[in-house]
Amino acid sequence: QTPFSVCSQSCPLGFRKTPVEGKPFCCFDCLLCPDGEIANETDMDQCIKCPEDQYPNTQRNQCLPKITDFLFHEDTLGAVLVFVALSFSAFSAMILRLFICYRDTPIVRANNRNLSYLLLVSLMLCFFCSLIFIGQPKTVTCVLRQMIFGVVFSVAVSTILAKTFIVVVAFKAIKPGSALKMSMVIRLSNTIVFCGSIIQVCICAVWLGTYPPFPDVDMHSEFGQIILWSNEGSTFAFYCVLGYLGFLASLSLLIAFLARRLPDSFNEAKTITFSMLVFFSVWISFVPAYLSSKGKTMVAVEILSILASSAGLLGCIFLPKCYVILMKSGDHSRKKFFK
Repeated sequence: QTPFSVCSQSCPLGFRKTPVEGKPFCCFDCLLCPDGEIANETDMDQCIKCPEDQYPNTQRNQCLPKITDFLFHEDTLGAVLVFVALSFSAFSAMILRLFICYRDTPIVRANNRNLSYLLLVSLMLCFFCSLIFIGQPKTVTCVLRQMIFGVVFSVAVSTILAKTFIVVVAFKAIKPGSALKMSMVIRLSNTIVFCGSIIQVCICAVWLGTYPPFPDVDMHSEFGQIILWSNEGSTFAFYCVLGYLGFLASLSLLIAFLARRLPDSFNEAKTITFSMLVFFSVWISFVPAYLSSKGKTMVAVEILSILASSAGLLGCIFLPKCYVILMKSGDHSRKKFFK
């Protein structure tokens, strides 16, 4: 029998030749191509690296195109988040209608009903703004979603701060000999809302003018996927927006805590305190979850935080009032609302 002129079999597709030390050059081992590389011919000396927008198949003999991935409306997670956001928006609208129908009742008139209207509208917009986070990231949506989120949330938290301020000051204004008047208290509360919101607008304007958010591509975090996401641009500016919201919420919590011993009649201090604790719990949990997630999971974490904190404010502040209005009012009043 004629002897073989080589001491190794041919290397198949997906493998490369590597010399065997101490043996003739015709002797070699076949090694599987490393991650991200292929061998589309037999007996290749070197594997070929796939382009960034492609990945190797399991046999390492062919490059396949990566799948584009982002949080879209047709996705199960995206559809659930849209449903939850729209449901809470509709619920906010129902509570707003209830408050308008009962605008002359003591529980609605107490603590400035106009602030209650503004808070309900801002919470409704908070639920709606979460919808901008769903869909393919584009320059406009990347900029709008963080700016709208920051400004609308600052309006909501500033309104809560103003309501907390009224709880404390109103009881002093009604004391005999007090120099404060309720008209002055209302003007001060409106100033709090305006100033608290305009500062956030300025922060967002600086962010937008220096290093705004932009659509970005991540080709390496997930195998076989191209992740489309919104780069925040300036991470520092993003956390400044969150930090300012935390500052407003801290003031509200502090003032509400100081007002806890005031008379209970229409005193919102306890409900505001609880709502701020829920708010802090959500956003403190958000930071580590946001930093440890990638792609559409990161987007879903922010949406869930927006929905959870908004729902916490809505439920803690307004549900007790709705119970009093609907359960403790006369049958005629209830029929008026459900008519």
